[in-house]
Amino acid sequence: MVSDVKLEQQSPSSPKKAGQLVIIGGAEDKDGDCKILREFVRNAGGTQAQLIIMTVATELPQEVGENYIRVFKKLGVEDIRIVDTVNREEAEEGAALSAIQKATGVFFTGGNQSRITEVLKDTKIHNMLHQRYAEGIVVGGTSAGASMMSNTMILEGEGETHPRPEIVDLDEGMDFMSGVIIDQHFSQRGRLGRLLAAVANHPNLLGIGIDENTAIVVQDNQFKVVGGGACTIVDMKQATHNNVETLLKDEGLALSGVTLHNLPDGYSFDLKKRSLIAP
Repeated sequence: MVSDVKLEQQSPSSPKKAGQLVIIGGAEDKDGDCKILREFVRNAGGTQAQLIIMTVATELPQEVGENYIRVFKKLGVEDIRIVDTVNREEAEEGAALSAIQKATGVFFTGGNQSRITEVLKDTKIHNMLHQRYAEGIVVGGTSAGASMMSNTMILEGEGETHPRPEIVDLDEGMDFMSGVIIDQHFSQRGRLGRLLAAVANHPNLLGIGIDENTAIVVQDNQFKVVGGGACTIVDMKQATHNNVETLLKDEGLALSGVTLHNLPDGYSFDLKKRSLIAP
């Protein structure tokens, strides 16, 4: 069910700060052309990039971190460091802060998004990441590392079912991007129902569902879609009917007048105007 955690109702907008986000729906190509990770590296400084791989979300930090090191080195990056924080005490330590201070790009792996917020939210690392993002670095994340990007975060929920209040739990995210709720592995795991349920409870927010091997690259008031799938955008601001306030938790949502956008590679979206931008 929808969490009773108090979540801030924000107006949809671009990221609050000056950097760039590369938000990936999971299962991005790591062995072929690596189009999405190539985009992340190029925007973070190319072969001169200084990259941090944040493995806080995964239970296999060494294995997952080394796999990304392999890909980034294949693309020509030499300065790469894994930062694995297992508890909040480590998230206050100087070594990791020093590494982030020097980085041009920080990448969050997949795993469990609740681990990211439980360990990092409101710590010195979290504050440093926001500071560096304001200074212009690239922050990337895949799967769980995508979900945590927004202020209102999908904690967990059911896929492949019709929208009902009980199928999604929300919590506070890491707040790199305001005004949205992000879901990942979107079409592959049938998550339209749970995104509709999440946004129905917060109709001022835009729902953004990102397919596997697909990313949105966010800067200023716009994002562009990169990769082999699509980005689905749910906009309920002008919806003509929403029965969420009258429902018991196991009853189905009735929605009408919802605006839906489906954007493949090459398309962009204006977050302020809530409208697509054709290639």
